Amino acid sequence: MISAKYVNRDLSWLEFNRRVLEEAQDPETPLLERVKFLSIVSSNLDEFMSVRVAGIHDQIRLGYHKKDFTGYTPSGLLKRLMKRTNKAVTDQYRTYRELIRSLHKEGLVFTTFDDLNNTQQKAMQVYFDEIVFPVLTPMAVDQSRPFPLVHTNELYLAVVLQRKHEWSDGSKETDQDLFFAVVQVPSILPRYIHVPSRTNSKKQEFILLEDLIKVHIEMLFSGYIPVAVHGFRMTRNADLTLDEEGAEDLLEEIEKELRRRRWGVPVRLEVESGMHPYALQLLKEEFEIMEHVFTIDGPIDLSFLMKFAMSLQNVDHLRFPKLDPVYPEELADAEDLFQVLRTKDVLMYHPYESFDAVNDFVCQAADDPEVLAIKMTLYRVSGNSILVQALARAAESGKQVTVVVELKARFDEERNIAWARQLEKAGCHVVYGLVGLKTHAKITLVVRREQSMLRRYVHVGTGNYNENTAKLYTDAGLFTANPVIGEDASLLFNEVTGYSAPHDWQAFGVAPTELKDKLIMKIEREMKWAAEGKEAHIIAQVNSLSNQEMIDHLYAASQMGVRIDLIVRGVCCLRPGVPGLSENIRVISIVDRFLEHSRIIYFKNGGDEEVYLSSADWMTRNLTRRIELMCPVIDKALCKSLIQMLQLKLRDNVKARELQLNGTYARVRQDGRPCRSQFEAMQIEAWKVMPVRV
Repeated sequence: MISAKYVNRDLSWLEFNRRVLEEAQDPETPLLERVKFLSIVSSNLDEFMSVRVAGIHDQIRLGYHKKDFTGYTPSGLLKRLMKRTNKAVTDQYRTYRELIRSLHKEGLVFTTFDDLNNTQQKAMQVYFDEIVFPVLTPMAVDQSRPFPLVHTNELYLAVVLQRKHEWSDGSKETDQDLFFAVVQVPSILPRYIHVPSRTNSKKQEFILLEDLIKVHIEMLFSGYIPVAVHGFRMTRNADLTLDEEGAEDLLEEIEKELRRRRWGVPVRLEVESGMHPYALQLLKEEFEIMEHVFTIDGPIDLSFLMKFAMSLQNVDHLRFPKLDPVYPEELADAEDLFQVLRTKDVLMYHPYESFDAVNDFVCQAADDPEVLAIKMTLYRVSGNSILVQALARAAESGKQVTVVVELKARFDEERNIAWARQLEKAGCHVVYGLVGLKTHAKITLVVRREQSMLRRYVHVGTGNYNENTAKLYTDAGLFTANPVIGEDASLLFNEVTGYSAPHDWQAFGVAPTELKDKLIMKIEREMKWAAEGKEAHIIAQVNSLSNQEMIDHLYAASQMGVRIDLIVRGVCCLRPGVPGLSENIRVISIVDRFLEHSRIIYFKNGGDEEVYLSSADWMTRNLTRRIELMCPVIDKALCKSLIQMLQLKLRDNVKARELQLNGTYARVRQDGRPCRSQFEAMQIEAWKVMPVRV
């Protein structure tokens, strides 16, 4: 029996991706932004298949039949997921065709080789001969040449051939007379090619790389005639299986697992519509995948649309207006950031405020002769990270630099390995965290000598130290020189890098030891206030909510009369509006221009309001298998700013969807003035309360 109390995590995720697809379908969204949302739908689904669906496959293979707390067995859940995924893919490609027509009207045309004029065809012939052909490798499949390794989520062409001297009489071929080969569409080349413009035409024309290869496929198989050429892509299980306790060198063990990832078990096969039956059967047999075969009516893998939309020039009218993040006013005129932070805490909210302040904080610490030590956690960093360069510079100048690099950040493992080696080479003390736990906390500690004392400066945030995603994600960060937070920060790093036992934290909540207990205690405190007849209120913004124990405590609080507002971007297993259970709980999800990524928790606390920044979502993995951090915002003015930001999001009636009793989402009704929270938040004064200058 399916639970009436909980929404299944994976079905909830599909609902989230549906909300992203709705943004691609929204005619009020600028056209190229819609194209980007469609790309995100594709990328999201790739990760979902390679991790979540792959994990369910593993459970089924191991004979696991137990129901989860939402009432699903692995096999029952898989059937439902695949049914919904098939429908979602159909909707995705219907949206793609609509967007292609809209792009055409704007003079941005995806065309075919046959539709090009002679001049354009000659240019594409030269491009193929000089750029594409040299990197193509035809791989025949026969008794002497086994099926080649097919990499996960890479695009290939399945080529069915016959010898030229055969079938001259026009008779029908049989499978015994056909030959099969595979050609990888080279991922090192752009997926789309800008075709030279026609004379006196303002249109920009593009041709897909695989279409250009198909037209010239005969050049790869002299003596053979192509019978059919169709694209395919296979998705493998991408989850790493690590024996951390048995690994002598975690970095080397992860590198081995990354090499093994290319041999992961196939979980999905995508094939182009109309694929030759002979080729399709060969692929199914080779990958041992008969059920999860998706027939794609359009280009396989639409993730390339992100680069396409970002690469176009002179089409700003098809994009959101440019946002120029402002430098935090409290720090804007400061030559010495430390001098400002000695007098007051500073709150930042990205992307409306610039991540440059974080870079400047670390860079100043790296170059300041009075700074003795810098300690920092890195989970996902950008490709050309200013922070990594600053940390290396600090170590080379003789400072004590400790960097906790999370090597197991999914799909960023290789980049983080490269950063770890670069930092070690510069003289940094690089730590890979604790066995069995991912380090997901976002914190930087700077220890500075000031006259006869040492002072600690801390930055904590809800998002990664990545200047690129800080322009695309909403995240909050706090600078503080508060000595209590500084002491907790030192103890946290000692626990991660050394043998220190778990501490009784003065300010922090830290997973996996006691963060969940601290959250539950604060929920129960709101229940106590409600029992005493006082207003009790909880607001929590997280990316996902799936931990059963946390959900059950929120249900209990609702039954006691605590008002609960949840802003959950993605997965939410809590079911609001259940009579006698969750009538006082409201759940909204905001999907808009920026990815909602903040984790901000508010407790009314009988009028003595508390606000926390956190790195942790309310998922079992975050609360029990990761090093996570929750930090209080002590300055009351900064607390008020965050409360106003949360209230702004709760008022959103343009891009907010509300979770319904049946597990689906519906757009919030517009009663009164339209409120689009992200656009209003661009006006900093709409939410930020400036602290009193000392």
